[in-house]
Amino acid sequence: MAKEKDSVLAKLDEIEARYGEIEEQIADPAVAADPAKLIALSKEQGKLKSLVAKYREYKTAIAGIKDAEQILSDDGADEELVALAEEERRDLADKEDNILADIQNILVMADDMSVGSVIMEIRAGTGGEEAALFARDLYNMYTRYADNHRWKVEQLGFSVTEKNGFREVIFGIKGEGVWAELGYEGGGHRVQRVPETESQGRIHTSAATVAVLPEPEDLDIEIAPEDVVEHVSRSSGPGGQNVNKVSSAIKLDHIPTGISVSMQDEQSQHKNRAKAWRVLRSRVYEHFEGKKRAERDSQRKTMVGSGDRSQKIRTYNFPQNRVTDHRINLSLYCLDKIMAGDMRELIAALKDHDRQQRLENL
Repeated sequence: MAKEKDSVLAKLDEIEARYGEIEEQIADPAVAADPAKLIALSKEQGKLKSLVAKYREYKTAIAGIKDAEQILSDDGADEELVALAEEERRDLADKEDNILADIQNILVMADDMSVGSVIMEIRAGTGGEEAALFARDLYNMYTRYADNHRWKVEQLGFSVTEKNGFREVIFGIKGEGVWAELGYEGGGHRVQRVPETESQGRIHTSAATVAVLPEPEDLDIEIAPEDVVEHVSRSSGPGGQNVNKVSSAIKLDHIPTGISVSMQDEQSQHKNRAKAWRVLRSRVYEHFEGKKRAERDSQRKTMVGSGDRSQKIRTYNFPQNRVTDHRINLSLYCLDKIMAGDMRELIAALKDHDRQQRLENL
């Protein structure tokens, strides 16, 4: 325990020193004249600010404890002063523990909290039309959860079936803490229920896959234009006469990674291109960040899995009104509430388990 505490304090010393360096650099006139560098430093400072403030509060408490102990070790100290010092030491000792616990939580979750924009992709899996309807239900669940948090939802692309299910839907969500809340949703989702098309009342099992990609800001990732091949073609499917007559569909191929993105929902080629680049940046960013995470540690994999679409993470059993998250062996009998967008209990359990795993691996 003492070794773990020493490790955390050493890390905090490094962070405080870096915070001081950033303050000096921001005050430098040469940096102030470089907007890109100033923005990058300000963002890094913003990420560290709450942690440094907590650490300084912790150090103040430690200094207060030492002062109280000095009084307690003085044999000639006044009795009333000794009593006050003893009370002060107890209060500050409790405060020390609480602040350190807060610091550890911030330390292990800060990176997730700093990501305020994600792109989500939901695709129907096995199960035909029923799988597409389930994909639509998942989309509704996430957008309702986003509405509850007052996050902004933006449609990027979708493909609809005859019964208004989704073969695929891609959308962005922006808001404070969105990655920290929804970053656990990537993987395979399975549903067990009686489909609308089932006349015999038999329960079917269908599936959909979800990907959650942190959306990087322009400063976080640069893609060389020469690494991307763009294809322009006419859009297909519903959308009016203009869709089929104008070459507005865009496909981007990122040569180094083999990642491809197609976008044809807008009538404007310019709008389709802008959306395609947003999705491409997120996929490429996640591709390289995934490699870094795998090389650095296995904390998130330990808890929430890799986010790989092939990994079954959750089952939604409608007859039993039950949802089961297989990663943490949690079953909740409030599926109706969850599908209506009230995912708070489920996500809180995932976050708590993740936090404990990260603290152990700190």
